[in-house]
Parts: sequence; C-alpha cells; structure tokens
Amino acid sequence: MTADTGAGVGDTGVFGREYDAIDRAVELGTASGRLISVTLPEALSADAAADHALLDRIQEYLDGAEDDFADVEIALTVPTDQRSVLESVRNVPYGESVDLARIARMTAGLDHEEETDLQLAREALRANPLPIVVPDHRVRDAAGATPEATAARLREIEGVRSF
Repeated sequence: MTADTGAGVGDTGVFGREYDAIDRAVELGTASGRLISVTLPEALSADAAADHALLDRIQEYLDGAEDDFADVEIALTVPTDQRSVLESVRNVPYGESVDLARIARMTAGLDHEEETDLQLAREALRANPLPIVVPDHRVRDAAGATPEATAARLREIEGVRSF
C-alpha cells in the first residue's frame, strides 16, 4: 500500500511531528516503502519532514480514533527470536493489555515458565524499534522502548486500565 491510502509508509526518509497529546515528537524512519523505525524524542529533528500519511493516522489515534496500525508495512531489524516476540506484541488488540507471560505463550518456541525465555521477551520489548506500531505499551510487567510517561498516556488514550 502507499502513503496515499494511509496504510503504507511511502518514500524513504525521516518524517516527524510534535504531538501535544504525548508531549513528545514522533519520528518515523522509512525505507523501500516500509517502516523501519519509530522514535519518541522530546524534540523533533530539524531534518524530519512533516508530511506523511502515517503521521496523520498517529494524530487521529492520539485524538482517540481506534487504530491498531496492523496494515502498516514494517521491517523489523532485530534478531529473529526478538522479531517473533515483537510480532506477538503486534497482535495485542487496541485497548487491551497482557502480561509478559502471555506474550511468551503467544510466541512460538518460548515457554512462559522459563526465565531465559521471559528475559528474551523483556530484551525484545526494550529493543522494539517501532513503538506505537508494535505496541509495547500494552504489555504489563515489562519495560518497552516507549518511555513510561508516554506509555501511560497511550494506555489512557486507549482506555486500558491502569497497570
């Protein structure tokens, strides 16, 4: 899909906007029509272009529109075992939350009772290159790449009960 439909990420580049709802900027990195990074800096980079369909969708999401971003084409640039965990996280529905053990159960090859597997899941969440699109803010009892104050605000926007 293309950026014109609001589902794809369009051209290669860095795009970003500041959002009052989370008191942060969101910057997108795209390559070959796929989203490769989402960062949540306190201030927007000078070289980030503001015109991007996904940034429009993020604004609508922050304004309360339900969006799971499932149709956004992504390229996860993490080790395969972490990629599997993040793909499981991407399947946590809008407005819901799960604990880390549930993520392990959702991920093929992981045992929710094995500490080494839970540690792998924690590492994958911390290394998440696509916060919001891969919603680490929906996972309880494990820190993700989304700053905690921002994660709390995203949960509030989605109506997720307090952790």
